[in-house]
Amino acid sequence: MAPSSGRRAPSAAELEQRNTVGINKETVTNTVSDAYPDNYANEEHAWDKEDFRRAFHVQFHQNDQFEAQFSLIGIDASIANAFRRIMIAEIPSLAVETVFVNNNTSVIQDEVLAHRLGLIPFTGGKKGLREFMGFWRKPGPEEDAYATTFDSNTVSLKLAAKCTRNSDAPKDATDPRVLYNNAHIYARDIIFEPLGGQAKWFSGEDTIRPVNPDILIVKMRPGQEIDIEMHMHKGFGWDHAKYSPVATASYRLMPTITILRPILGADAEKFAQCFVPGVIGLEKVTRQEARAKGSGYEGHEGELKAVVKDPMRDTVSREVLRHPEFEGKVKLGRRKDHFIFSVESAGQWDSDELFMESVKTLKKKCGLLRPQVSNMVQTF
Repeated sequence: MAPSSGRRAPSAAELEQRNTVGINKETVTNTVSDAYPDNYANEEHAWDKEDFRRAFHVQFHQNDQFEAQFSLIGIDASIANAFRRIMIAEIPSLAVETVFVNNNTSVIQDEVLAHRLGLIPFTGGKKGLREFMGFWRKPGPEEDAYATTFDSNTVSLKLAAKCTRNSDAPKDATDPRVLYNNAHIYARDIIFEPLGGQAKWFSGEDTIRPVNPDILIVKMRPGQEIDIEMHMHKGFGWDHAKYSPVATASYRLMPTITILRPILGADAEKFAQCFVPGVIGLEKVTRQEARAKGSGYEGHEGELKAVVKDPMRDTVSREVLRHPEFEGKVKLGRRKDHFIFSVESAGQWDSDELFMESVKTLKKKCGLLRPQVSNMVQTF
């Protein structure tokens, strides 16, 4: 929004300073958000949609199926954190909810085994998971235990195995997996049993299956066996972590590294070693730089100088601030409005889909809140 009468627009240098968290040797400064009306005298900071549209953008750095890294630039921490929390707790996924233990003579207690099964991430046909599968409702006190269980809200799984001796094992074998049959039971041993119309949605490559088939569930020895049936339901991470569609969803602020005075020669090499590899580069001082008066490079043509190459790699360890030779030569910080997200999907959603789904969820929340705010304004 253009400054109103009697108000001034802050300079680019002022805005940059306000938008940077100061990283000092022992303190962190300028951490509070201050971009709101009347915080600065004679300045206009009212939120404007067009200004936000111009400033905000999304930049993807990595976009693999189950792992993504992207930047949200030009938003407030509250909005960035809302996306993070939604991805963790408010996007539904399918997980084991009820475990029926018919037999378990392994060393793992029933409740511990049920807990392990609940935390195994599963996947299946996306269309079936999102369009066909609905939410299961717990039966009322006077209803039958299966009154609310249908093929559209419950997935049935089975795990049955018995450990026996392997008569063909070599005499010198010591590995239990060679000596015995079914010594180790893995997630791949879980069998999906389609019910009703589920075969139409979950067959072939779209069948319900563990994301990682090599997850170890239990170890057994001859004479021990397990016979288990499981029911899977849709749920949200705010109810239990097993329903969270992400393994990790976090963000960090974009680091800034400003070299205030030239750092040359051996100091430049030491300076680069204070950061993660790739953050600081070493370049030779050019003839033009050496001839420029006041550049600090006079008489140093051909020497190595330190330059900032990729600040996004920096972990902001502040190691460089421990060395007296760099005092007053470098300034560290973080941008307040640049959030670098790291999202790792648990398997049911692609990593970039999770972010788009979080945007949809936030829009729905805003749609519910908007009439309430309007009613509140009209009431008062």
